[in-house]
Amino acid sequence: MKTRTNALKFVILLGIVSLCADATYEGGRSIAGVYLGVLGASGAVVGFVAGAGESIGLALRLFIGYISDKTQKFWGITTLGYILNTGAIPLLALAGRWETAAALLIVERTGRAVRSPPRDVLLSHAATQVGGGLGFGLHEALDQVGAIGGPLFVSAMLAWQTGYPAAFGMLLIPAVVGLVILVITQRIYPNPREFEARSMELRAEALPQFFWIYLIAVALIACGYADFPLIAFHFQKIGLMEDSKVPLFYAVAMATDAIAAIVFGRWFDRSRIVAIAGAVIIAAFFAPLSFLGNSQLALLGMGLWGIGMGAQESILKAAVAAMVPIAKRGSAFGIFYLCYGLAWFVGSTLMGILYDRSVMGLVIFSFVTQLAAVPVLLWVNTRFSVTQ
Repeated sequence: MKTRTNALKFVILLGIVSLCADATYEGGRSIAGVYLGVLGASGAVVGFVAGAGESIGLALRLFIGYISDKTQKFWGITTLGYILNTGAIPLLALAGRWETAAALLIVERTGRAVRSPPRDVLLSHAATQVGGGLGFGLHEALDQVGAIGGPLFVSAMLAWQTGYPAAFGMLLIPAVVGLVILVITQRIYPNPREFEARSMELRAEALPQFFWIYLIAVALIACGYADFPLIAFHFQKIGLMEDSKVPLFYAVAMATDAIAAIVFGRWFDRSRIVAIAGAVIIAAFFAPLSFLGNSQLALLGMGLWGIGMGAQESILKAAVAAMVPIAKRGSAFGIFYLCYGLAWFVGSTLMGILYDRSVMGLVIFSFVTQLAAVPVLLWVNTRFSVTQ
């Protein structure tokens, strides 16, 4: 079973599961806010549902990561997470009240939190055979195919005037396909840990010191990264383009994300943390281009934004898998997600405040905060390289 070909097949199968899941929940989330409004929810309710879902997710990731390591039930917990994550969205078709819809959206976020740490541990085992960067990068690329396809599918359904319930109901198709492939993958590869060659690390107890320093860099990257809704708000406010073109800019970013995940994944396998530093330097320029440029420069900025997201969703996690002992990966991923999510929340809040006062101030904050991560990453790289 310890062959590169089998490991690559495993990564692809798990990537297809994520593709189907992303098509389901990203498709649903693309119209969830509007749907809540149609059912009579206020703006405050929409904001509360989004915030509550993410907050629950942050807390759960830390707990689930710890439980995954303790129980070693990675497949079972992953499966439960995907059932909640993808099962809640089609059920929105039956929600006749905003309260029901709100509860289902929170369940969806909960499921995503439950499946993320153990799924990444399973993926990390196969990634040791194909290369950590390539393994996580390929998975992210497939994931993004679903993230693009789901919203486009829902948009087409609404364009055909099928209505919101029918659009949500049709998302049952990718949800079921993804769960079936997940079960098949589990049957074929019941113990992905067999891909690991570093069996000696099974006895390791503590997370290394440079992992905690690495989290400082992760927090700086996340804190300085403007969320797309704020960028889209800026485009709409200054009339940079027609509203109908904003989703196209996002699609460009997502396509770039998918390509960058593989490219930077291969770079990571050769250069380790240096690849992350390179991605940060390149992506940091998205802020001045997106917030200060014309439509052409903004499009370039969105491409750089996509590069940064592709790196964050792939090689940031590949580094975690490479740094920590096998027996502690679930906990490490839980801590990583908590740190990243909290920093993203704080940064998004600060940049929203800055935007109302000074767009230039937002750009400077975003640019400087991201680049501040580079020397930290290079320091970690020197310590990390010694252990390899």
